[in-house]
Amino acid sequence: MNQTVGQKLNLANVTLAAMTSVNVYETIRAMEYSMRGITFGDVVLITHRKPLSLPKNIRYSHTSKLDDIDKFNYKMVYELGEHIHTEYALIVHADGFVVHPESWQDAFLDYDYIGSPWPLPQNDYSYRDAKGELVRVGNSVSIRSKRLMDFPAKAGLKWEKIEEEDEYNEDIFLCCKYRNVIEEAGMRFAPIEVAKYFGHEHMIPEIMDVEKPFLFHKWRGRNAQYPQFKNPWKGRWQKCKDLVRPLLFWRNSSARPNLSGKSGLHEFDR
Repeated sequence: MNQTVGQKLNLANVTLAAMTSVNVYETIRAMEYSMRGITFGDVVLITHRKPLSLPKNIRYSHTSKLDDIDKFNYKMVYELGEHIHTEYALIVHADGFVVHPESWQDAFLDYDYIGSPWPLPQNDYSYRDAKGELVRVGNSVSIRSKRLMDFPAKAGLKWEKIEEEDEYNEDIFLCCKYRNVIEEAGMRFAPIEVAKYFGHEHMIPEIMDVEKPFLFHKWRGRNAQYPQFKNPWKGRWQKCKDLVRPLLFWRNSSARPNLSGKSGLHEFDR
């Protein structure tokens, strides 16, 4: 049972974690927002270089640079557990984090994986386990047990693309492709009846009676009301590039040989 300390929820057995090499500023802000009203056992940012502005209450843990989505998916499956020292981890992203700490339920920790409910697929292969059974709960923004995070490497689960989708996808890999293997090892995935209180991503009928989920992922539908953090330096840098680009274009154009016999000014204006 997690206790409330003062006005804050104490999740001593949960690490708040994020793994990324992009949108690091925004991710840090999302982590800080997730910490409002909650004291976690640990808080860790897993990235390739320690940010100069990393708050003291967020631990830096090193990984090689995640410069493409396939590396992210691989490390989330096989490396994530190495950075976690508590019984559970709550994984957040720049576009998915805790918004209603008051909606926490201890029942969320009855499972080894809980994420937001998925929609019904429009085909006969998506969101299904190896036996063809429909899976209604997944999502990368999730709570995972340490034993589930450690399991893929220990069990030697083969890293391969999701056949029908022809891509790597870490939550599909765990919640669908190897779901039956993970369940046979004694682990549990949350049902949609519990997950709808945990998180919202898709605006599906099954979640609409829950106005305040614990967290969200993606600014769809009702989720559009939640904060979007933006790095102010990105906007300033873009303005600088917008100012400099015409000057560079003019310089390059002026430097080209004039093979047409016409004036360079006339050629540029045309």
